[in-house]
Amino acid sequence: GEISEATGAETYAHAADVAVREQAEGLAAAAAKRFGKVDILVNNAGVVFSGNIEETSLSDWRAVNSVNSEGVFLGMKSCLDLMSKPGGSIINISSIEGIIGDPNLIAYNASKGAVRLMTKSAALHCTQAGYGVRVNSIHPGFIETPMVAAGIAAMGDAAEEFHQNIIAAIPMGHLGQAIDIANAVLFLASDESRYMTGSEMVVDGGYTAR
Repeated sequence: GEISEATGAETYAHAADVAVREQAEGLAAAAAKRFGKVDILVNNAGVVFSGNIEETSLSDWRAVNSVNSEGVFLGMKSCLDLMSKPGGSIINISSIEGIIGDPNLIAYNASKGAVRLMTKSAALHCTQAGYGVRVNSIHPGFIETPMVAAGIAAMGDAAEEFHQNIIAAIPMGHLGQAIDIANAVLFLASDESRYMTGSEMVVDGGYTAR
């Protein structure tokens, strides 16, 4: 563990493959052992594969969905028993691609759409069970991250044109920053959002408002 000089908060890293049940359960158990309980869970691990229905193989499909969909399911399932009740907050990172379709992202669309609806299902269950645990999803648009940069670069000669087309399609005229998503996570993790559960928060510079 490390102590932040700025905040005094203790941070602790534990490597795990979220798509492997034993490792997801081990991560939750390690957090509970270290800190006594789990107050906030953010399911943020994600991968992308670019391909349409004809180009995407079953193995490609499973590789994306095992992390993006099953990883979120396992994260919630592993942590729920360990969470503060009431007061716990689960935040699942979906995508605008979990709301709108893209012809070349069929596996990614499916995985992020699954996150959107499993969030609502878990939110209703936690409410009906009287747990006082809120469950919400965040739907980022195009954010400047290594995954997005690598995806654009992989397009080769078409990369710059694609990048400019994305910028042109975003009403605010630029890609988002990681801090924009972090601030949304902070809001959903805090009591400022105490009346929100089963909700989807879109952070995309207006991309899906067209």
